[in-house]
Amino acid sequence: MNRLDGKVALISGAARGIGGETARLMAGAGARVVVGDVLDEPGRQTAEAIRAAGGQADYLHLDVTREEDWMAAVELATSRHGRLDILVNNAGVFIGKGIEEISMEEWNRLVAVNMTGVFLGTRLAAPALREAARGSAHGSAIVNLASIAGLVGSQLDPLYSMTKGGVTLFTKSAALEFARKGYRIRVNSIHPGVIQTEMGEQTFVARARRAGSNDTAPVRQAVTEGVPWGRLGVPEDIARGIVFLASDDAGYMNGAGLVVDGGFTAA
Repeated sequence: MNRLDGKVALISGAARGIGGETARLMAGAGARVVVGDVLDEPGRQTAEAIRAAGGQADYLHLDVTREEDWMAAVELATSRHGRLDILVNNAGVFIGKGIEEISMEEWNRLVAVNMTGVFLGTRLAAPALREAARGSAHGSAIVNLASIAGLVGSQLDPLYSMTKGGVTLFTKSAALEFARKGYRIRVNSIHPGVIQTEMGEQTFVARARRAGSNDTAPVRQAVTEGVPWGRLGVPEDIARGIVFLASDDAGYMNGAGLVVDGGFTAA
């Protein structure tokens, strides 16, 4: 189940965290993986670890806000491996400031990475994904990293929520456009809850700061207690969902959102 034998995957923001775990799991499931990130040394280490474990992985510098970087990433995948079957738009940033506090520079960066990066990856990978889909029973796949903050409002992080809401609806609209054009590219999103990554820690810091404290322990405890499953998520929880959406097991899922939050949004 969830095998990716013979498939080629390009993952943005894949040096560490959810992206790094996704790269490792996809390689373990048989995919040839292109690891893209702006964190060059951690990215190279992730690719090297995958190769050391017997998988196939290449690293390249990928700033998701730059068209030329996306073009180079797609070119690497298709020239080295002959095809591109899977795109994971994982790269994202968290600013942690409210509507009145954020600067325009910070806002522009938030939008550039979280929204423009997803658009550019989808746009520039689409021709290669469309070509690969012609020889696949279930087509090609795009998985966009959204968030539960893209499904419900956030009184603490309204601007991050705004960008992830954009990713949520872009996913549905891209799925419909590609279906109308007959591209056979499935586009789905995954919606993590609070995950124990560097970005997750940033959310704790921002919430503690708003409460006038530098102590994140009470915030982490309060968030954990709000998860019905009783714990915070870890990168593997999300990566497994991404692998599923990218695999032929999800061959009839298109324009859908997979929520992986321990029941946080169920209430």
